[in-house]
Amino acid sequence: MQWGPKPVLDRVNLTMQPGERLAVVGPSGAGKSTVLRLLAGLQLPTSGDLHLFGQPQIYRRLDQRQPPDVRLVFQNPALLASLTVEENVGFLLNRLGRLRPAEIHTRVMQCLDAVGLHDVADKYPGQLSGGMQKRVSFARALIDDPDRQEGAMPLLLYDEPTAGLDPVACTRIEDLIMKTTTVANGCSVVVSHVRSTIERSAERVVMLYAGQFRWDGSIEEFRQTDNPYVRQFRTGSLHGPMQPSEH
Repeated sequence: MQWGPKPVLDRVNLTMQPGERLAVVGPSGAGKSTVLRLLAGLQLPTSGDLHLFGQPQIYRRLDQRQPPDVRLVFQNPALLASLTVEENVGFLLNRLGRLRPAEIHTRVMQCLDAVGLHDVADKYPGQLSGGMQKRVSFARALIDDPDRQEGAMPLLLYDEPTAGLDPVACTRIEDLIMKTTTVANGCSVVVSHVRSTIERSAERVVMLYAGQFRWDGSIEEFRQTDNPYVRQFRTGSLHGPMQPSEH
């Protein structure tokens, strides 16, 4: 994957198992967001192959009949200000038009209840705190396509979900990541710089630097490995293979 002559992801190879919880870590400019954009279908690879749920992704369009079930939770909640919370969470179901309004309402309220926001359905995003808006975005990620096959497993993508939050707020969001992934019965990819988020929300970590995966292992291995890239990332040291001047 490259922009112009510069490779952003350089011949990387990543395979996930069903139900797996993965964290992609690395310094700014390493290519982490590009990984998410590829998985979300917001970009297509300039070379190589991309398979989701065993199916090759030749192109992605909003009008696909059976698009892969990929749900993205942004760092910014990305809610539509002109819609109520209920309308934001139920946007997909309303757009598909396959369910009666009463059933859509029931599904939306179940998702809002799962994130502790059952009493804000009629409010607008601007009437909520930043933390509550973020929780609404998690509720939106829980909404199921009514045509999803029985046993199908969604892929949930979390883009820096705890960036800029205080430790208590981080814990709340980390709990939501775990709960959302479990309730949705899916697998997840978290991009984060926050160590507590990495260690609480993932079971496997890949270290990305200069467009290549430099390390891959379990959370326990992430805590203990002497890999120079991971060690520098863990400690925040200025000394090591990752140099800011390169990005």
